Amino acid sequence: MRRRIYIELVMVAGTAIFATLLLATVVYYKVFERQVFEDLKICAKLLAGMGWDGANETEDGADFEMWAGQELRITLIGQNGTVFYDTAAKGEFLENHGSRKEVMEALEKGESKVVRDSPTFHKNTFYFALRLDENTVLRTAREADSILGIFTGVLPVAFFLAMLLFALCMLLSHVLTRRLIAPVERLAKEGGLAEEVDTYRELQPLLQTIRRQHGDILKSARMRQDFTANVSHELKTPLACIQGYAELIENGMAKKEDAARFAGEIRSSSIRLLALINDILRLSELDEQKGNLECEPVELSELARTCVEMLSLNAKKQGVSLMFSGGACVIEANRGMLEELLYNLVDNAVRYNQSGGQVFVGVTESGEQVCLAVKDTGIGIGKEHQERIFERFYRVDKSRSRATGGTGLGLAIVKHIADCHGARIELESEVGNGTKIQIYFSKKICK
Repeated sequence: MRRRIYIELVMVAGTAIFATLLLATVVYYKVFERQVFEDLKICAKLLAGMGWDGANETEDGADFEMWAGQELRITLIGQNGTVFYDTAAKGEFLENHGSRKEVMEALEKGESKVVRDSPTFHKNTFYFALRLDENTVLRTAREADSILGIFTGVLPVAFFLAMLLFALCMLLSHVLTRRLIAPVERLAKEGGLAEEVDTYRELQPLLQTIRRQHGDILKSARMRQDFTANVSHELKTPLACIQGYAELIENGMAKKEDAARFAGEIRSSSIRLLALINDILRLSELDEQKGNLECEPVELSELARTCVEMLSLNAKKQGVSLMFSGGACVIEANRGMLEELLYNLVDNAVRYNQSGGQVFVGVTESGEQVCLAVKDTGIGIGKEHQERIFERFYRVDKSRSRATGGTGLGLAIVKHIADCHGARIELESEVGNGTKIQIYFSKKICK
């Protein structure tokens, strides 16, 4: 980056120097050209003021010679283009000048100025023509270097100055590049994590983004670390149970009447282990699907009613009654994810309820939002646990959770699916008085 900035600064400096020299030459030449025409005009008007009327060429010609000197050329031209007198061609015959631009314009407008160049010698001839009367034109002329000739003449000095300026610009570019890059290098060295970084104001949003991303990465790393530890712990318990009972049966230490019970424990632990693995895999799938949902119009009330009917038998076995209420509410969402969300919410409400308890499932519509509410009369959740209830493997009552076959991932999956759909979750709970979870969906979720 430093090398690139340095090269670009040097290129800009070189271009600026060349353009400045070229522009200065053009401006100087334009000033020079205007001055030459002003001199020729003054000379022509002074000569016209002498009162020459074309009657005596020799006498007046002598006066013109006195004014002409060695650089100024004076010519008298008639209306038909005949040259009466020319200081540059004494006694020589000159061709008709009637077609010359300056003569025609002077006869028409009163005066004219024209430049003719000579590319071979890098010279220009400046002409100024003044109409004396209806039949005569006085023309003054002077030869001078063309713009190319002027540029060629000053080229050695210009080249020396350009090289001097270019060397100075290279030095300044090196210093400026180091100063420009220094804050960025400090930022790169410190990683943008220091609270006070002396850098450009324009980089502050980038610093804030870096710090936020770093915080998110650390948080994600801690969550993954905790998740790995929790997975290991959760898997270890059923595996240890399976291993222990299997060793008892293998070594013949289990009595015949206990073998069936041990086999049942092994089967129960296997089911729990399989449920854990399935939930872990599902969370991984949800992580990959986030931000890439395949949505369709979904009638949420229909899904909720179907879920209630599906879990009614299981709820009845645990002495819990399930009830549903709500009208037709259509949202744009992923059908499979919503089915999973409903199942986990209702199953959780049944699992942590008590005998004779109730679970109410309702779907209501309010403006551009649809609310899914699941309320139970179960054990409730203490205030100190409510902020963490949607974390992976977090349990309020670990012994009850394992006894009911919970994996501790149900509400984590619910939270993940809600986040994927941009839904908002509200939790109301009180120990001994049950829990109410409301999820607010926008009717237009997917884009």
